Amino acid sequence: MKFDPLYQPYSSNRYCITAKNGVVATGSGLAASAGLSVLRRGGNAVDAAVACAAALTVVEPTANGLGSDAFALVWMKDRLYGLNASGPSPYGISLEDVRRRSTESRMPVYGWVPVTVPGAVGGWAALVERFGKLTLAEDLAPAIEYAEQGYPLSPQLAFFWERAVTRYTELFRGKHEYDEWFRTFTKNGESYHFGETVKLPGHARTLKLIAESDGEAFYKGEIAEQLVKQSARDGGYFRMEDLADYRPEWVEPVCVNYRGYDVWEIPPNGQGITALMALNILKEFRFAERDAEMFHRQIEAMKLSFADSMHYVTDARHMNLDYHDLLDPAYGARRARLIGSRAEIRTHGTPDKSGTVYLCTADKEGNMVSFIQSNYMGFGSGIVVEGYGTALQNRGSDFSLDEGAVNVLAPHKKTYHTIIPGFLTKDGKAAGPFGVMGGYMQPQGHVQTVMNLIDFSLNPQMALDAPRWQWIRDNKVLVEPGFSPEILEVLKAKGHDAEQAENRNSFGRGQIILRLENGVYAAGTESRTDSNIAFW
Repeated sequence: MKFDPLYQPYSSNRYCITAKNGVVATGSGLAASAGLSVLRRGGNAVDAAVACAAALTVVEPTANGLGSDAFALVWMKDRLYGLNASGPSPYGISLEDVRRRSTESRMPVYGWVPVTVPGAVGGWAALVERFGKLTLAEDLAPAIEYAEQGYPLSPQLAFFWERAVTRYTELFRGKHEYDEWFRTFTKNGESYHFGETVKLPGHARTLKLIAESDGEAFYKGEIAEQLVKQSARDGGYFRMEDLADYRPEWVEPVCVNYRGYDVWEIPPNGQGITALMALNILKEFRFAERDAEMFHRQIEAMKLSFADSMHYVTDARHMNLDYHDLLDPAYGARRARLIGSRAEIRTHGTPDKSGTVYLCTADKEGNMVSFIQSNYMGFGSGIVVEGYGTALQNRGSDFSLDEGAVNVLAPHKKTYHTIIPGFLTKDGKAAGPFGVMGGYMQPQGHVQTVMNLIDFSLNPQMALDAPRWQWIRDNKVLVEPGFSPEILEVLKAKGHDAEQAENRNSFGRGQIILRLENGVYAAGTESRTDSNIAFW
């Protein structure tokens, strides 16, 4: 039987699922299964999240890997914790040197220059050490099995893999610093395809070393030594102290109250504050239905929020204001008054002084995790640590080379970061984790999903399936296939440069788990990708 695995002429008609003992939701059924397996072996929501995250580095390397960064929101025993596992730029990098080497006026996208210290592995170890019931080795076991024994490519995974091979072949052929990428992720230069089995022996080797050392081998052992050696050979900036000094940061999550619910995000350097700023504006309005006026105000609020976050947000140690000021209700009300009947190009305000994978998990004790990790642009920088299968992110490409910008490149500095996990609470009790991955689509997806849940009482599945829009720049807006053509025309009449996209690939991929009053979980999974929910 032959068929096109990407041809889906009908809208999703999934129902949300219910479970009592545990839920693992992510963009890969194989990874969700890995998380469920550790839950059933006595692990908790944190163990499940780490097992799922590790498995995703194997079964979805088109979006994340062992060289990723990560963020997490953890609801554990009636309290919410935040973990920032993003890494800084190398100590030895400098704005002057990168400017001298760059052929453009912006940071390079590929190669060693945009690689920052990978934080995900350190984040896994920190989560397990503080909250896990199992060992890191037990949590990584399913990922090691996938890497050693292989797994077949699913439809969306195959699409993104083929696209990456085509692009990287055009960009990197003949450039030897990228040879390991081709050795690791292609068949003698050819892409893997849907249904074909992929094995990643170097990746398995690295996972075993991480498991045996509780992550130390990645930052102080032989993996770190090879990374630094390769960096020096190919013109990078890494030294052993860059990796040895790395520690994930436990942070206080930030929130805004939206119609009785507290919506939580990780504070800067993450862009989660962008979603909170938009909700802080939108709570000044009331919406009876998902009509053109609602979409118009959503888009305008998002533009105002991005204008502020792009101007102010970077490593919190380098920000020139207290980021809490951006969430002041009075400031949100002031920004809301700027939204009229027409689309406008927005600039930042001045408050008063005062290519990613997402997963969420829940266990039978009521603990929940919202977790996200990313190589940023697909496979990331194109750099793979030789012999260890570790693809490195290109997160530093978001640094500015403008010395007047708040997010300007500097040594040992964290850049503006796009990946954001979300969490909802009400009256001090957990409602549940949510997230929508996908670069700068993420805060836009968070806002749309939260409003679908709270303003329109959509169930978790429908809150994800509802057609989305995406602001691009200026007044440019894309809507996905399935978006109302009548509403699209009204948005155009309001001055939005709006059009329907050819496909749904750029509109984010999300997951939601909600805890009902009786303790039962209701969950929804993304219909735009190879998603699945594993539950017990």
